[in-house]
Amino acid sequence: MALERLADAADPRVTDYTGLTDTQLRRRREPAEGLYIAESTKVLRRAIDAGHTPRSFFLTDKWLPDLEDILARFPDTPAYVGSESVLEDITGFHLHRGALAAMNRPAPLALEDVLHSAHRVAILEDMVDHTNLGAVFRSAAALGVDAVLITPRCADPLYRRAIRVSMGTVFQVPWVRLDSWPGSIAMLRASGFLVAALALAPNSLELQELSQRDPDRLALILGTEGEGLSQSTLEQADISVRIPMSSAVDSLNVAAAGAVAFWECRSRADQRSECSFADPPRVR
Repeated sequence: MALERLADAADPRVTDYTGLTDTQLRRRREPAEGLYIAESTKVLRRAIDAGHTPRSFFLTDKWLPDLEDILARFPDTPAYVGSESVLEDITGFHLHRGALAAMNRPAPLALEDVLHSAHRVAILEDMVDHTNLGAVFRSAAALGVDAVLITPRCADPLYRRAIRVSMGTVFQVPWVRLDSWPGSIAMLRASGFLVAALALAPNSLELQELSQRDPDRLALILGTEGEGLSQSTLEQADISVRIPMSSAVDSLNVAAAGAVAFWECRSRADQRSECSFADPPRVR
């Protein structure tokens, strides 16, 4: 393994890791430079298992044993090792989750390829909170969503916090950033998707009514935090659906609403598959 010792926070070899707490800077810089940062040994392993390749590793001596097998797989990739104080000076925060890695950003997927075999798709409109974004991806991975589509102004799923909150599931669920929105709704409809907007619209159906229809191909649109879905999106969607609620509560956090909708709208085939694995054998 290519261990390289760090003694100075100004070391030019580790510019990939500088200013990680500057959200605005990193949001511009990482896509432009073709990189993203994986934080924690668990997330790093999931990124590599998904076929992503590291540019470098960044850790303290304490975490070398945990990453020994991964470092051995990439003997020519530099592993920068330093004290906690030096690493904190470089990144701007305390590394308490093990290690970081600068990863090569994978090539974007083609929308047509992602939709080809998908039956359940989530569309995230202008979602800018990385915590919500990561939580939605985690729910999507767990609850049978085949792909996630994000609108042009949506936050980056490969931003460090989004990856961490998703526990690396952003590497498991195929996702595409749409070129136009809501213009892409027409393509989804042409591909056989029923496009449903999750919104408190006057003419909306209750979520259970949609799940009872069990459409073969369904695209669920979730709106931005606070404002919800745009009027143009509501007008172009095929239907609007709402989650019935109690205690005079009129809305849920978008990540929570997404989890409820994904669960309720699983395809019948997915539900039968779950039952076949979950039901214990009967003893007679």
